[in-house]
Amino acid sequence: MLKDLSQGKVSKQILTFALPMLLGNVFQQLYNVVDSAVVGKFLGDSALAAVGASFPVIFLLISLGFGVTMGGTITVSHFFGAKQYDKVRRTVDTMNIFIIITSFFFAIVGIIFSDQIFSLIKLPDDVVPLASSYLRVYLIGLPFVFGFGNISATLRGVGDSKTPLYLLIFSTLLNIALDLYFVAVLKYGIFAVAMATVISQAAAFIAAIIILRKNELLNFHIKGLVFDKAIFKKAINIGLPSGVQHVLFSLGMMTLFAIVNKFGVKVIAAYSAALRLDSLAIMPSINLASALSTFVGQNLGAGKIDRVKKGLQTTIGMSFIISLTITVIFYFFGENLMMLFTDDPEVVRYGKEYLVIVSSFYVLFSALFSLNAVMRGAGDVIVPMFVTLIALWLIRIPFAYFFSDTMGEKAVWWSAPVGWSIGLILSFAYYKTNRWKRTFKV
Repeated sequence: MLKDLSQGKVSKQILTFALPMLLGNVFQQLYNVVDSAVVGKFLGDSALAAVGASFPVIFLLISLGFGVTMGGTITVSHFFGAKQYDKVRRTVDTMNIFIIITSFFFAIVGIIFSDQIFSLIKLPDDVVPLASSYLRVYLIGLPFVFGFGNISATLRGVGDSKTPLYLLIFSTLLNIALDLYFVAVLKYGIFAVAMATVISQAAAFIAAIIILRKNELLNFHIKGLVFDKAIFKKAINIGLPSGVQHVLFSLGMMTLFAIVNKFGVKVIAAYSAALRLDSLAIMPSINLASALSTFVGQNLGAGKIDRVKKGLQTTIGMSFIISLTITVIFYFFGENLMMLFTDDPEVVRYGKEYLVIVSSFYVLFSALFSLNAVMRGAGDVIVPMFVTLIALWLIRIPFAYFFSDTMGEKAVWWSAPVGWSIGLILSFAYYKTNRWKRTFKV
């Protein structure tokens, strides 16, 4: 169902649009949590560390493609808000061609160089074979991951966040069932966890194609695809900076993993498990911000600038309440949550330590993401990119590196809120200049 976000009550529009997207991504993160929980409980701490170390590598390989896809999503929302439906169709075709090519390219690169990548970040030698086994199987299914992600993003660009939700629920339940069957019942190794993800993503992608086959505006097809250079340039101008940002962000996460790796397998396993919970916890803020980007794009396309400021205030308010709630949960139940992944008390202690420190500053993270969402929705993606990179590469990584000798693993934990604080100050200062409004074009 396509949805016009340029009319109606702002808080209701953002919340009702974000909620299906949030539930979908919670399910998506949930099967990442289940992956790690099954691995940790049945295959041990080394396997748990291997899955965790694979995450930033996977994110690196898909970042550029997803960044450009984000540009396509915002482009779709602009054309849809302006009622230029022929350009919506051409944007969909153009993004499909891009996704088909890039997904195969990055899958091949990742499969060939997986061992070298893990050696580069100084992953312990006994963990590298496990991590490579997991990564290579996962990358075989990368075209399905890209394809499903692109269809979901396109649907959100035209205001439909429910269809991606239903597909993600289906994919998640299938993935969880396959995880338990392959590992707990059949006693397969770590490769089977990746295989479960590939099968579930492929099933979701095929289901998405079937659902959209009669939708002339959005249906996925191979025959008769049209590549529009002008639209691709527009999507690139919006999405490439975000793609580069995600690439540099994933490189930064790999660098942080390299710092964590020197503390041994138990800390790596704790960091891997805690990151899964962390990723699940920040989903509400990320999805509210994503909804805000589409909201901003459609309202600017319709010439309703006054609704943008109200949308930002509403999003920050909702994110603030959710963030405080999650902080309280981690403070009181962090140990119980870590025990879903492992029975090792040392791993549990390190993991809870991370969750309590980082979650105490989720309110800063949510405000930062909301501000950057406004700029991205307007097509101004350069400043958010630089803010993110400054916070990560000039603040967070140096902090973690230089203080790791004196603070131990806590230096990595504390580096996140320190980086968010600086990023929030920079983003707010730029937002107040109103220069982002001048970037918008249909």
